[in-house]
Amino acid sequence: MGIHRLTLLSLVWNLETQAMQKSIEELRAQFLQQLVQVKTSENLEQIKVKFLGKKGPVQQLMQALRDLDTHQRPLAGKQVNELKEFITMKCECLEKELIIYEEEEQLADETLDITLSGRKNYSGRKHPLTQAMDAIIAILSGLGFSVQYGPDIDTDYYNFEVLNFSTDHPARDMQDTFYLSPHILLRTHTSNVQARVMEVNKPPIRIIAPGKVYRNESITARSHVFFHQVEAVYIDKNVTFGDLFSTLDDFLSKLFKKEIVTRYRPSYFPFVEPGVEVDISCLMCRKEGCPLCKYSGWVEVAGAGMIHPEVLRNGGIDAEQYTGFAWGIGVERIVMMLRGVDDIRLFTENDLRFLRQFTSL
Repeated sequence: MGIHRLTLLSLVWNLETQAMQKSIEELRAQFLQQLVQVKTSENLEQIKVKFLGKKGPVQQLMQALRDLDTHQRPLAGKQVNELKEFITMKCECLEKELIIYEEEEQLADETLDITLSGRKNYSGRKHPLTQAMDAIIAILSGLGFSVQYGPDIDTDYYNFEVLNFSTDHPARDMQDTFYLSPHILLRTHTSNVQARVMEVNKPPIRIIAPGKVYRNESITARSHVFFHQVEAVYIDKNVTFGDLFSTLDDFLSKLFKKEIVTRYRPSYFPFVEPGVEVDISCLMCRKEGCPLCKYSGWVEVAGAGMIHPEVLRNGGIDAEQYTGFAWGIGVERIVMMLRGVDDIRLFTENDLRFLRQFTSL
């Protein structure tokens, strides 16, 4: 009985071993069949994962070794490892060939044609508002004005009180002004430079104050929460309205490079007396009417007037001996008229298609 049992077990072991060997040979044949169809390194990686991956057939054979008899396991394990090494070796050899081939193809595709013209490199340029500000400063500097700067964040005193704004003036309301604290705010005009200059200088004073100003307004095609302004101030003995008109007319003609028709309308500003609003004939429609001028033929460009005696006294200047004029002009509105821009928001959107139009004003 013992001899017959050993014979039976030996037969079973041989059958299991033959089945394992058959599986290994079939797997080797499948691999070689699929390997000859590989054309790219990406395809090769897919084949490699398919046969050697965690869920692949080689791994399944490794797990099947546990079901074999301990006498059969070493031989079967050797055969499975040989299959694994065979697949790995074949993949590595083909991978080197494919990489070389693909690199050569890539180099061929990327070969430069030196006869082609080069790509255009766009040179940097100034923002249109900076160009306009530079032009305005250059003109007024040529007329004898010096440039003075002041803080964007200022006190209520320099922004309002010293400029003769009463405590209940509408411009102090939160609807117009950005307050950071009860007495600190974002300046609403560059007029905050006036008193600072008057405090440390004696007349004659002839300055301009360029910079950014802030208003708590709705953002539309015609208004924004911040914009740029240039204020001009001239204080001396016997300064008159005639000096204001002639200086402003001369400046506008130089800026627009043509004779400009101006219109002065009486208006009220706390820091000037008397005050005027300055209009010019619309350059876009030539007074025929368009959206920019609201179909009136005129566009407001500045507020102006003779400096209020109280403002002079607040700055430490004798209002009995000296007089002066002041006017402020919006830079965005100037560029909109010069270049036909119909939406103020375009200046802050950083759209290169818009900005590249402005090689110069």
